[in-house]
Amino acid sequence: MGRPVRYDGAAKPVGDDLFERWRAEGRLVPFCPEVSGGLAVPRPPAEIVGGDGHAVLDGTAHVRTDTGEDVTAEFLHGARQALDTARRSGARIALLKEGSPSCGSHRIYDGTFTGTSVAGEGVTTALLEREGIQVFSETDLPAVNSLLQTLESKPDS
Repeated sequence: MGRPVRYDGAAKPVGDDLFERWRAEGRLVPFCPEVSGGLAVPRPPAEIVGGDGHAVLDGTAHVRTDTGEDVTAEFLHGARQALDTARRSGARIALLKEGSPSCGSHRIYDGTFTGTSVAGEGVTTALLEREGIQVFSETDLPAVNSLLQTLESKPDS
């Protein structure tokens, strides 16, 4: 979020005081699973076809570009890289970009390239959650802040 790594080369700034405070405090670990997985910026748009990120992890859905190229392997590689980065940094919470086929935590596009979104999670979100990392989108910042306060108030955190 906030860096020019979208498929179209644009950035999606968050513009929230909490987000900016966390950035200033060094709490954020910038990471793009799609770029880490080997995809370029810019790149063709991609959507999950046949399910959501959980189905991709299970091998029953694929990630394809709008020209039909199968980029599932790159998305899986990027998700694994994200998990490795989260583990190395000790992250228990991930804040990811909503709507992305990697990072969507509530909604993703339906695989038809018509701009239709559906309930579902991206590939990276699904993997992080399976591994016990709580995932939130940029629309969930108050919930993230509340969870951070709870975690930081525990003596073993």
